Amino acid sequence: MSEPKINVRNLNLFYGDNHALHDINLNIQSHSINALIGPSGCGKSTFLRTLNRMNDLIENVKITGEVNVEGHNIYDSNTDVVSLRKKVGMVFQRPNPFPMSIYDNIAYGPRIHGTKKKSVLDEIVEKSLKQAALWEEVKDRLNKSALGLSGGQQQRLCIARLLAVEPDVLLMDEPTSALDPISTLKVEELSQDLKKWYTIIIVTHNMQQAARISDHTSFFLNGILVETDKTDKIFTTPSDQRTEDYITGRFG
Repeated sequence: MSEPKINVRNLNLFYGDNHALHDINLNIQSHSINALIGPSGCGKSTFLRTLNRMNDLIENVKITGEVNVEGHNIYDSNTDVVSLRKKVGMVFQRPNPFPMSIYDNIAYGPRIHGTKKKSVLDEIVEKSLKQAALWEEVKDRLNKSALGLSGGQQQRLCIARLLAVEPDVLLMDEPTSALDPISTLKVEELSQDLKKWYTIIIVTHNMQQAARISDHTSFFLNGILVETDKTDKIFTTPSDQRTEDYITGRFG
């Protein structure tokens, strides 16, 4: 098997005195969808945020262990966090488009990173919206406010905005929990398409979603990674009784 895209070793996270993640060890392969499942408060979103150092923004957080992205420990003191978050981008639970035009939402990241030429920006905007399966729906209103889009369209816009800065890894924190079933299906289909180019890690409360779209599933409980395996194995013959109890609905 090839070297993992992300290799997490002995990762611990503390919020003050609260030990929130316990000795997490996990490999994530390139061009795959990896689902993180478990009951509320089990640490899966906290873990997701360790992968691009979003927890740095929270006071009194202490992290030990390593998160290696393509062999580089992102917690080394010489890590450029801005570059890291460009490479490992995040889509949040609720769509958060900027209060500006659809075009300017997508062009925002490339402009910050130094792209000023309009023809190049035009190309990036079109490509990103096409990759996010949104181009046909918005191509005639690129200069209209992004806030006028439906919730599902706004979430795909946020994905397109992320793609515009050419990340390698997409972190998705329950990206469909605020969406209706049709919009949810579009984001799921989009995720399966995007794994041709990107590595995707998705936190989901929706077990059927994890079973439908992911290649690998990791089950978290009380800040512990109970087990991780190919998704079909986790959902048919899990190795740990706690996993089976969770996916069969005995708790959670």
